Parts: sequence; C-alpha cells; structure tokens
Amino acid sequence: MRPLLLKGHERPLTRAKFNREGDLLFTTAMDKSPSVWRSSNGERIGTYKGHNGAVRDISVTWDTTRVITGSADNSAILWNAETGEKLHQWHFKSPVRSVAFSPGDAYIAIATAKLMGQASNVFIFAHNKSSNEQTEEPVKVLEGHEGTITRVLWHASAEILLTASEDKTIRKWDVEAGEEIQCVTAHKNDIKDCQFSADYAMVITASKDHTAKLWSFHDFSLLRTYTVDHPVNSAAVSPIFSHILLGGGQEASQVTTTGDRQGKFEGKIFHLVYEEELGRVKGHFGPINTVAFSPDGKQYVSGGEDGFVRLHDFDPDYFTKGQEGLV
Repeated sequence: MRPLLLKGHERPLTRAKFNREGDLLFTTAMDKSPSVWRSSNGERIGTYKGHNGAVRDISVTWDTTRVITGSADNSAILWNAETGEKLHQWHFKSPVRSVAFSPGDAYIAIATAKLMGQASNVFIFAHNKSSNEQTEEPVKVLEGHEGTITRVLWHASAEILLTASEDKTIRKWDVEAGEEIQCVTAHKNDIKDCQFSADYAMVITASKDHTAKLWSFHDFSLLRTYTVDHPVNSAAVSPIFSHILLGGGQEASQVTTTGDRQGKFEGKIFHLVYEEELGRVKGHFGPINTVAFSPDGKQYVSGGEDGFVRLHDFDPDYFTKGQEGLV
C-alpha cells in the first residue's frame, strides 16, 4: 500500500473528507486555507481563501457544488466548491469547531466552542440552495453540552443530529423540536471524533482515553471497544468490510524521539467484530488527527500533525482477503 503524499498545508491537519462520489478530497488544517484534491492522483485543485484563523472542519453538498468551513476566527463560510467564491459568512461569539450539511442540503449545522464565556451550541440554519443570499438567524439552537462539541453529524433522515463533545458524551437531537433525545457518557476523556457507518446504523467514537468505541445509533448501546496505547483522535468504519480504522498518537508535548518507532503514529486497522488489530500503516511523523474511508472503500486518507495528507490505495490482496473474511 504505497500512499500518495499530499503536501500543501503549512500546519497540522484537522479534517480530511471525501465528497459523495469519492473523486474529490477536501482537507482543513490549522492554517487558513482549506484545500481540495483529486483522489485519483493527489493533485491539489485549489484552496478556499477567506478565513483568518485555523480551520477545523469542512462539509460538502450532495452534488459537490457548495462547501462550508468552520474556523477559529469565529466564523463559518459558505463557498462555491468549484470556483472558490465566498458566498456567505456567518459570525459567532466563539470559534467554530464543526459544520455539516443535512442530507438534501436544506440545512446547515454549525457547532461552536465553549470559550470566552460562551457555551458550546449547535446553530441550525436554513440553506438557500438556489441563491447566494442566506439567512443570518438560525432556525434552531441546540443547547446542553457542558464541553466543546468536536463533531456534529446529520443522520440520513435529516431529522436527527448527532454530536460528540469534550464533555465525554455523545448526544442525539430532534432538530425540529430543538430537543435532546438521548445522551450517553461514552468515554473517560475528551471525544475527538465520531463518524457514522455507511448504513447509519452504527457510530464510531474516538477518544483521548486510548479507545475507539462502536455504538448502535438506535439506542446508543455499546457494541465493541478498540483499545490502543495512545490517544485516538479519529476513527472510521469501512463501507465494504468489517474493518475499523484508527488514527492518533501522543500529543506534541508528550512525544519523544522514540514515538514513531513505538508505533504511536501508525494508522491501525481493527476487525470490527473481533476487536483484533489486523494491521498498521506507517508514514506520519506525528499524531494522526483525522482519518476517513472513501465511499467505495478502496482508499483511505489520513491527515497528521506533521502537516501531511496521506492518501492510501488498498492493495488488490486486501479485497481478496476481505471478501474471504480473512482480514
């Protein structure tokens, strides 16, 4: 598995995600320039210029015509995905940590950080898909988290939101009612990431407590736990095999020169059911901050503290063994 090394960011990566078709890869970093790349060859097509602080998250519409980004400059920006034109900018009283278009793109969820005396909330805005004109006032504000929300995701129904937070909880929300449906204390430390399985039946959470956990979205029952010897910053579920991908590593202040040799910065693949580690992928020179599978499961991306994006194509034998249930 020889990865493409994508160099374009000057600071640590914060998010990497594919569009629905999987032909484009979108990345954000602690620099001010979200980027878009071709997943086939790693070519950087362009950047989105307009933020004045670290960019923490990015979301893409179903048809890849628009992009939204959230930044530490206390704003979220709506962009024309192809031209990079800034269409609208929402301003908040604290940094934006996560953003997400709803299925169908009728709404945008924007989660802010708990900082400067502000609570961490989710603001729901109506998205005018046919115009650059957008409303400034949210249609709903979801309140309740006691720590900064690190990820906001829409369920396929577009009626339910999922949030993960530094308060160690994951929560389910009825968007129309503006009410919390369910809350579970999922980890012993900050939750850094959460992602849905392809069928939306399961949720994987990644935490500083050295674990990733798989949950039933229906009732938040714990299905599996994957344990490593370092903080887990991101985790993803393969759309084609029973595989879990983990990325993480010790924080910069705790990293020693032996960290890489000890496997602290490797991507790790676990068996979803048996919780066994199946393999490791080396390459990053610091903690992995974000991982994602491509929609067809043939690639995965990792973004690191080292500022690099590594785009991995799985070898043919991975699919042979995967279909036979050997990996």
